[in-house]
Amino acid sequence: MKVYAISDLHLSISTPKPMDIFGHIWDNYTEDIEKDWNEKVTDDDIVLLAGDFSWAMYLEDAVKDYDYLKKLKGRKVMIRGNHDYWWQSISAVRNSAPSDMYFLQNDCVRFENILICGTRGWTVPERGREQTADDLKIYKRELIRLELALQSADKLRKEGDILIVMIHYPPFNSAIDDSDFTNLMEKYNANICVFGHLHGDKVRSRLEYNKHGIDYYLTSCDKLENKLKFICST
Repeated sequence: MKVYAISDLHLSISTPKPMDIFGHIWDNYTEDIEKDWNEKVTDDDIVLLAGDFSWAMYLEDAVKDYDYLKKLKGRKVMIRGNHDYWWQSISAVRNSAPSDMYFLQNDCVRFENILICGTRGWTVPERGREQTADDLKIYKRELIRLELALQSADKLRKEGDILIVMIHYPPFNSAIDDSDFTNLMEKYNANICVFGHLHGDKVRSRLEYNKHGIDYYLTSCDKLENKLKFICST
């Protein structure tokens, strides 16, 4: 079993919102992703989708975007991104999903010896900058959600398990400083963290980091040139 990742698909099948205004890398990007996906992935593999799956505002519209994933191989695991406004009730989201799609919220899912948990996260402050009161409130709430997810994984964890954390926002600032998010992942001995959210040539663009023994992977589809990132295998 192999684990791959790609995020920030920003699908808009029911509510067209072309992404090519953000650069040529978005020209026909869904076709590029589909081609690479089906060349790499088998039905036994896992694909992690770290948020911003759909531009839809309502669940019934996002369900139409599921059709894009239905024709792709593998089991898909998803967390919510900042643009996933259609994701409101987790029970409604899960009830709407095909059997090969898994949605995480304050919990964990196991595939063989791989545990996957996660949350949306929030912007980590840059050096010398203070958070607004509203940002701080959301930041603290997301820390609570991440710890709930990590606690869920910790209860299931067995010797030899690989713990993967999915978070939409980068878990550190542009200087890659330690943060409350990275500290929590270290506290619970995570092995891997997959994140997205960052787009374009002007953002910090390293795709891989190792920080205090945890491997971090940026998986925004445009940064990956619309190809899945191999994460690990069993």
